[in-house]
Amino acid sequence: MKKFILALCVLLLSFPAYSKPAFGYSYGDPNEEVVAEVYKEMAAKLNQSPPDFTSAAAIFETVKEELDMHMGVEPSKAVLTHLKNEDKEAVISNMEKILVLNIARRLENIDKNFKEYDTSKKLLAKAFATYKALSPVVNEKNPEDDQKLNKHFESALESLGNPGLFGVGEKESNYDQFMKDKEEILLTLKNTFKMKSIEVGHFSEEDFEGSDNVKNEGWTDYSNLKNWIPIVILIGAIIAVVLFVRKRNRG
Repeated sequence: MKKFILALCVLLLSFPAYSKPAFGYSYGDPNEEVVAEVYKEMAAKLNQSPPDFTSAAAIFETVKEELDMHMGVEPSKAVLTHLKNEDKEAVISNMEKILVLNIARRLENIDKNFKEYDTSKKLLAKAFATYKALSPVVNEKNPEDDQKLNKHFESALESLGNPGLFGVGEKESNYDQFMKDKEEILLTLKNTFKMKSIEVGHFSEEDFEGSDNVKNEGWTDYSNLKNWIPIVILIGAIIAVVLFVRKRNRG
């Protein structure tokens, strides 16, 4: 019996402890945003002659998991569907909408962390880096909107204030001004890219047509299911021990 229990303990300890994936905010270069860089790299591959859909798909996979976590699965499903169908324009259009959602996410988190100057400044830098990738598209559609958006980003930065150093250079923050800039930025982007909603956590499936046409095979994320395997084995082992002990006692 002791040998059996010892073997069981060794078996259970051989499985990694269950842990929820932690993405958090990986700031890196405050003037760069990973999803914006992915968009530019994908666009470069798709603008080749002929378009390189395979490489574009591989590039997108590097951010898919994090996008799914923050935006839901619809945006990624749509991009993957159009990549599979080799629909270049649809892929680029959906990636532009993903960038808009990313800006909305960053600005929303500034709202929640407004008093934390360092965090808010980094988040705003990420949002602006995302917009810089979209700026040529906005400028082509309406140069005035591009100018307006750049000014609102500058104003939003000013609204964060500055804690200064030992009181030197201190500047009071202005939350109301930030909220005005935030609303103008999001409204302009929403209208420019003709999106139904960019509310964080409630993104519209209608903005990402084609997301329902993805085959589960090859694109489904099973990571959450895998996390349950150690728990299932643990429960099964406990049941096996209980049955073994009962059988031995009866004998």
